[in-house]
Parts: sequence; C-alpha cells; structure tokens
Amino acid sequence: MSARLRTHSAASRRPATLASAKVATPVLRTVGVIGAGRVGATLGAALVAAGHRVVAASGSSGASRARLALLLPTVPRRPAAEVARAATDLLLIAVPDDSLAGVVAGLAADGALRPGQVVAHTSGAHGLAVLEPASAAGARPLALHPAMTFAGTPDDLGRLPGISYGVTAPADLRPLAARLVADLGGVPEWIAEADRPLYHAALAHGANHLVTLVNEAADRLRDAGVGQPEKVLAPLLRAALENALRLGDDALTGPVSRGDAGTVRRHLARLAATAPESVESYLVLARRTADRAVAAGRLRPVDAAALLGVLDDYRSGVAA
Repeated sequence: MSARLRTHSAASRRPATLASAKVATPVLRTVGVIGAGRVGATLGAALVAAGHRVVAASGSSGASRARLALLLPTVPRRPAAEVARAATDLLLIAVPDDSLAGVVAGLAADGALRPGQVVAHTSGAHGLAVLEPASAAGARPLALHPAMTFAGTPDDLGRLPGISYGVTAPADLRPLAARLVADLGGVPEWIAEADRPLYHAALAHGANHLVTLVNEAADRLRDAGVGQPEKVLAPLLRAALENALRLGDDALTGPVSRGDAGTVRRHLARLAATAPESVESYLVLARRTADRAVAAGRLRPVDAAALLGVLDDYRSGVAA
C-alpha cells in the first residue's frame, strides 16, 4: 500500500476533508501554499508528486513566480487570503521566520481561516504559539520544519527522501502529521514547543555556519595562491564531515587537537596580516575545539596550556 495519506475504511471511500474526516488517514484533497520561496515551492511540488492536490499558491516576487512556473506549473497563483480560503484541508505557510506571526494574524483577521483546517508552518524557530490566531479561528495548528537546505530547483525534490522534519503538534494531530511527513518521504522528529529555538539554533549553527566556514577556507586558499580551492577542500571536508558524524569528537585532528601552540601562533600571525576579518572566527573556533578535545580526552590539559595562552594573547591583543 502506498504511503500516501489515504482513507482505508470501506465506509470512507469517498475523499473527506481534514475538517470533517474522523478516520486517521484522510486524503488531502485541497492544499494551499503561502510563500513560494525555496521551501514552500519544493514541498508543494512534493505533495503533488505524492498524489495530493495543491489548488493555489501565493508568491509575488519575480523569483517566486519563476519557482512556481518551474515546480508548480499547473497551480494558480493567488493572493494569500484566497489561497487560505481555497485550502480546505491543509494550508502550508512557508514564509520567513520574522514574517510568520504577521501573516497568520492577517489571515485570521481577514476571516480566511476555517474550523478544522490544518494550518502548518515550515519555520524551525517557531512552534505552535505563533499559530494561536489560527487556533482561535478553529484551525488545527502544526509546525513542520524540513531539516534540509533548499536551492529552489527541481534538484531539491531528490534530496527530500529520508530527511528529518522537526514536528510540533497537538496530540490529536500527531498521527496525521506523521503520515504527512511519510508522504513527503521523511521521518518525524518530535520537538517540544519550548525546544524549538534550541532545535533551530543547532541546525543553523551546523549548516549555515558550515557554509560560511567552507567559504572562508576557500578564500584563504585563494590568498595562498590556490587556483581551485574547491578541489583541495572537497575530499578533505567530506572526510571530516563523515568522520565527525560517525565518530563525534574522536574525529578531531589538526594542530589544536595536538596542542601545537607554535603552529597556531603562525596561523594567527599570517591571518592577521592577510585576512584580519578571519582572525576572530579562528580564535573562537580554536578555543571551542580545544575545549572539546580536552573534554574528549584527545588533548591533555597540560598540553593545552600553551595553546590556550596563544589564543588568549591574540584575544587580548598582546600577541608577540
């Protein structure tokens, strides 16, 4: 049997909306997407691929219109309130974190939300509290965050199978949320309301800051005369990531984990002369790496002392 959300009982062979269905696995006949950004357009296309009917989507920027044409070419583009009214089963709101509260409040004030309608957002930072205006209108709130980075192209659809979704849902909505995630090819991770900011901080720290770190490394290689830094970095970084995910702190290597204070001092001196904007991030990450290496038993405290002294000297501006 397909993983699509279906009604299985003989008594419910006719499609039922989420507002009226009593069975555990209703068909999503009408889905609306507010926000045709990279996430919204991709998840909308994934729902279509899973057999659901996306009836309308909103997106006013040129980039949003282009994504809709590429990923949801048969779905009409409508204003947000019209999308909400058309989406009797599921309304998926995929807008920036800081815009979410205003969008939900505006839809509720317009009377665009209805009792029984599932209103889900894709923000990792928010839980159910931001959907309170929707709940007050009788809608059923759901936080559904895909733990993936999106480019807004069809390639994103190929990255969805097997990813995790940070889900926060009322107890009675959990079965439907689990089946919706399964329909998208994912796995639910149940996140408590109070833990949403920590959950999102972890993902942003790991993924977004990784992009910055990789590009900083590429820039410094260019400064050192390397013409194609990506060729140098790709095998090294892939191995480091795989080892870190498999071994944790036991994957630590390099001068900090060995306590090579002289090497780190030379790093910092050259960075200060060539790319002073990189010194602060190097100091912070070197210190955190040393702390983790000591805690993991990879670096003896006595061997860390000289290294930490170098870092402290540069922090205080008294490096020799």
